[in-house]
Parts: sequence; C-alpha cells; structure tokens
Amino acid sequence: MRVGLGFDVHRFKVGRPLIMGGILIPDETGLEGHSDADVLLHAVMDALLGAAALGDIGDHFPDTDEQYRGVSSVTLLRKVAFLLKECGYRIGNIDVMVLAEQPKLAPYKKNMVRLLARELLIGEKDVSIKATTMERMGFVGRREGIAVEAVALLLSSED
Repeated sequence: MRVGLGFDVHRFKVGRPLIMGGILIPDETGLEGHSDADVLLHAVMDALLGAAALGDIGDHFPDTDEQYRGVSSVTLLRKVAFLLKECGYRIGNIDVMVLAEQPKLAPYKKNMVRLLARELLIGEKDVSIKATTMERMGFVGRREGIAVEAVALLLSSED
C-alpha cells in the first residue's frame, strides 16, 4: 500500500467558469489558473502522483507549456490514471476535503463522486468528497479562493 497527499489552492477570478471535480458549477466567479483551474482534481492528481512517488502535476503538466492552457483537468486526470496503471498501481480509495466559503457544494458532490469513480475506474464507495468553511478566517474565509486537500491510497495491481 502507498499513501499520497495532495493540496491545491486557486484564487477566484471574475469571468471564468467555476469547475470543480469536473463539474461546471453555476457561479459569478470561477478560479484563476493555466488550465481550467479545477482545484479539486488538481489536489486528487497530486495525491495520486505522490502515492506513486511520481512527482506532482507541475512536473507532468507545467503551466509554462501552452498545450495545457485551458485544458480540462479531466483530461489530465485520465493521463494520471493511465500512468498509474502503467506503473502497476490500482487505486484503493480517494478522500477529498474542500475548504470554501462559497459555493455550497452539497448539490454537486454526488456528480463529482460519479465522475471521479468513472475516470479512475473505481467504485463510487471508494470516493469521498467533503466540504467545510473556514468560519470566515484566512483567505478562504475572506472568499478570495478555494483550497482542497486529498488523500489517495494506491495498491499494487497484483494484489
């Protein structure tokens, strides 16, 4: 078994779509970033890559590479999943914690779980997405951005 921790943060930006967990969330502001700025999928990918000791998303998809400008993070997640399979790993489970004052994620979590399970070829019961506020403290509390932590468990494909 191998465990990885992922963390990502993006600031809000007016005029961009808000995409989290591969799901478009209706909101007046999106997140700033080189790709689609899907902070949730970025944290998950870093957790998966970290568990396999394969670096981080910046190593694989650098923001200096124009081919990744505006790219869907679901596309990048598929590449990470393929890389893990090539290295002889399968995913045991994913646990995600979203830190955000807004938007409320309860209406979208089930679809995020479905998308992650489908793209990572694991059961929905193997994906957990939780959300909390920061009680108006710090940059998240001031509604400047969103932070996400993720933990991933990898197993050998032979197990």
